[in-house]
Amino acid sequence: MAYYSGFPEYVSVAKRKERAKKQIVKLRKQNPDLAPIIIEGRSIATTWWGKAWNKNLESYADYSNRLSRGRSYVRNGAVLDLKIQTGLVKGLVQGSESKPYQVEIGIKPISPRKLQSILGVCNRKLDNLAELVEGSFPKELEDVFTLKGKGLFPTEKDISFRCSCYDWASMCKHVTAALYGVGARFDQDPMLFFTLRDIDFGVLLKKTIDQKMQSLLKNSNKKSTRVLDDQDISSLFGI
Repeated sequence: MAYYSGFPEYVSVAKRKERAKKQIVKLRKQNPDLAPIIIEGRSIATTWWGKAWNKNLESYADYSNRLSRGRSYVRNGAVLDLKIQTGLVKGLVQGSESKPYQVEIGIKPISPRKLQSILGVCNRKLDNLAELVEGSFPKELEDVFTLKGKGLFPTEKDISFRCSCYDWASMCKHVTAALYGVGARFDQDPMLFFTLRDIDFGVLLKKTIDQKMQSLLKNSNKKSTRVLDDQDISSLFGI
């Protein structure tokens, strides 16, 4: 990389994007499963899950002054590969050097106690668990999911990271680009959120159904005011 007057050479956005595209083509020859983050338009995330993830990152003071460069990087296509596993995000981020940097982000699993508490609220407020995946659920439930330090989204203490670059900052621009890339990936597949947080969605679904069934059985002996008596039916049809 060239330097002038002690500063790195300016590289335009168009040139950065073109460089990233060429690198993706090159890497795909060796790794067909490469999964780059491609941002269409100005918004990094467009769905509730992606936006909520990014908003959660931006809510922590320790991250606030380190995220702007990451936003630029992810928009420019610098996140060449991003894989989400249980409690772990692995990425390749193109920096100023020819070889992309390796990024690893660890996410601690949500505690069973916290999950049980959130599940109880879901049972009372969520009629259809599919709404949860679609991100179209009641405002009060959104608050429960995203409440700082108490919801499903990780706190800054739950996140650890490592990058192969030489930046002295523990949270470099390559890490922040990958973190924003996670939000963009949730746009494509929100179920990956549950994978990352080590939440078995099948178990979550079963527990919710079981709780609903218990609630229905508990109320099964209570006579509904909407049920017509035989006499009412006779009157209704003139029998």
